[in-house]
Amino acid sequence: MRSRCARTFGVCLVSVLAIALAGCVGGRHAMGSPGSQSIPVGQSTQTIDWGGVARTFHLYRPQGLPDAAPLVVMLHGGFGNGAQAERSYNWDAEADNGHFLVAYPDGLNRAWNAGTCCGQPQRANVDDVGFITAMVGAIEQEIPIDPARVYATGMSNGAMMALRLGCQTDTFTGIAPVAGTLLADCSKARPTSVLQIHGTADDRVPYNGGPGKAFAINGNPRVDGPAVESVNATWRSVDACGPPTSTSTGAVTTQTAGCPDGRTVELISVAGAGHQWPGGQPSPLAELAGVPEPSTALNATDTIWQFFSH
Repeated sequence: MRSRCARTFGVCLVSVLAIALAGCVGGRHAMGSPGSQSIPVGQSTQTIDWGGVARTFHLYRPQGLPDAAPLVVMLHGGFGNGAQAERSYNWDAEADNGHFLVAYPDGLNRAWNAGTCCGQPQRANVDDVGFITAMVGAIEQEIPIDPARVYATGMSNGAMMALRLGCQTDTFTGIAPVAGTLLADCSKARPTSVLQIHGTADDRVPYNGGPGKAFAINGNPRVDGPAVESVNATWRSVDACGPPTSTSTGAVTTQTAGCPDGRTVELISVAGAGHQWPGGQPSPLAELAGVPEPSTALNATDTIWQFFSH
């Protein structure tokens, strides 16, 4: 696949290693194009035309996929891409066990327009909400998926994008942002189950809100958003939930609010964890990038799939 190895910018979700490894992979074909073959089992790279631009995403199809399968959309963060997200967060193995599809879309120039962030997509007002919903529709044309079990998760800038999707579409039954905050209009959001995961020591997207540590690349501002618990309160209001209850086990504190129609809004706080995907692949260059190694107090991928599947 031809990689969009362009300028890096935006909010860092991954270490320098992800930049170095986010290279080129093969197997791309245009979904729905004349003569295109059905989506193979395993990893593949797909292309759709959106807004006159060829947009790419990676897709993982496990063996023995049932009819009306669930779909998880995993959104990389700033500096990353779909291939990097597929390597870093262990969703393919989770899909093998849970029998669901995983899509890893590529943001333009390694970022997403999540509202007031990030990078060139935000400055050019790229319609990433439209692209991602079109991608889901294109997958559904090729593989029977259950429209009631389509979910979005993401890391950092990808988490912000997942929150925007929850606020501005009715495509996703549940969203699970990791190390992100809400930077888009959510005034017309429909009820959606939400799980937030966030480290209390995150200096890029601070747990208590406000400006994070700057990466001042190509003139990009720091992230400056609401506190994590404020975002959770917004979703409890959207979903008309009851008051949350809280439990703690070691470094992990979980706030859970029950909501009408079986929905749930949760917040998992990981004490001492920084800007990271807990339980993700460690990077030998994390220290050089100033990004801490992932906490082992929680496996975010397992936890998110349990939340989605229940």
